Amino acid sequence: MINGSGPIAVIGAGSWGTALAKLFGDQGIEVRLWAYEQEVCDALRRTRTNPVYLAEVALAETVSAHSEFDEALSGATVICFAVPSHVLREVALSCASSLPSDALIVSMTKGIENNTAMLPAQVLAEALGEDVLNRLGVLSGPSFAVEVARELPTAVVIAARDEEAGRTLQETFATPAFRVYLSSDVTGVQLGGAVKNVIAIATGIADGLGLGRNARAALITRGLAEMMRLGEAIGAEPMTLSGLSGLGDLVLTCTSELSRNRTLGFRVGRGELVDRILAGSPMVAEGVRTSTAVVQLADRLGIEVPISRQVHAILHEGKQPHVAVRELMARALKPEQPSPLPD
Repeated sequence: MINGSGPIAVIGAGSWGTALAKLFGDQGIEVRLWAYEQEVCDALRRTRTNPVYLAEVALAETVSAHSEFDEALSGATVICFAVPSHVLREVALSCASSLPSDALIVSMTKGIENNTAMLPAQVLAEALGEDVLNRLGVLSGPSFAVEVARELPTAVVIAARDEEAGRTLQETFATPAFRVYLSSDVTGVQLGGAVKNVIAIATGIADGLGLGRNARAALITRGLAEMMRLGEAIGAEPMTLSGLSGLGDLVLTCTSELSRNRTLGFRVGRGELVDRILAGSPMVAEGVRTSTAVVQLADRLGIEVPISRQVHAILHEGKQPHVAVRELMARALKPEQPSPLPD
């Protein structure tokens, strides 16, 4: 068991990385938190708080802040990547030479890389070497950072290809307030955590338009259908996407005001411009970029993703939200579930 046997490094001092550092630090574990922004690193050292991303919580004395990879990663037994998907490759390449060769790697990133349509584990394998796949886990599930930091009850799932690595990470992450389930479906756990952000933008737009709770429920349910179609095409297990990293995270992100993606969608539905919304916040709404990657992946696989496609058109092509709603409702009528193939 790794817990307590060595330092844990967290790469990325956004709200999720900061919450994770608090989670470990409160258990008396030595945590090195790497911050890209020097002002965030300085504030963490000076006040033990992150005024930009998670100002309401204070970190334990066992947490140290770093701006250099060598300092953050030296001797670490577990290394957690908690950076947005669009910078994951760059960050991984930058820290590759500082990475201990025997450390377990955990991806906390919820997204799909644009252009390549790669999931985070695939990006890390390309950046760090294929050998990391046997010591790599991915963590996802319904887990707002502020609630994790406040030690409110949370359940998540860690998936790993190697069972021993997965069990070690499960034990390392588990606390009295942070329950961790184990999975071997690395693909499904990542896909659920990515696609749910796009559907959350869709529900936010619907709420901003005042379309009601029926519309929200329909978007969540049919969004799950899109998630499952994509998952089946790339080898995910259907049960994974009906669990914490799929349905669980989908419900949370689509219904709460704490969701950055739903909030962005709500403001778009109210008539605000996407670029102006993004420029006014340091927080990353992963679904904006992921909508492009989901459409790219769906086109490559020949999969229908009508909700995700309309979200992409609203965010990136200037389509008016009310037009997108009308087109979704006017699609050809069909069975809810596809007919089974004949024997």
